[in-house]
Amino acid sequence: MKIKYTVLLVLGITFGLLLAACSTPAKPSISVESAWGRPSMDYPTAGGMYMVIKNSGTDLDRLISGKSPACGSIEVHKMVTKSDGTMGMDLVDKPVEIPAGGQVELKPGDLHIMCIMKNENFKVGSKIDLTLTFEKSGDKTVSAEIREK
Repeated sequence: MKIKYTVLLVLGITFGLLLAACSTPAKPSISVESAWGRPSMDYPTAGGMYMVIKNSGTDLDRLISGKSPACGSIEVHKMVTKSDGTMGMDLVDKPVEIPAGGQVELKPGDLHIMCIMKNENFKVGSKIDLTLTFEKSGDKTVSAEIREK
């Protein structure tokens, strides 16, 4: 009788390990929320875009590129304080990591998307479509409302 229980226990553990090995691999689950942009009067050919990128999945993902019919190109920039105390922007030249179970907020004065060489005038109340490309999740298209704040 003791051998029967031992065999059942070993079979149960083996079956459990096989199920765990066959489970779905870790993967990200990306959503983009609260996307908005604003016209930039100082730079009429460029405009900033802001949003919250959430990853409810179990693996990190990376924002690797973007495009929009309203923009000649899209770049990720970060606001920085220069050595002379003035503010400026640096191009972020590596993918933006979206951690598993976490989020990245793109906001004024920090990390944000720049629409370079705007193809249209960004008027308050209009919407701009952006397609963001993620390393694992592929393309996500969002509509960013143009507003003052």
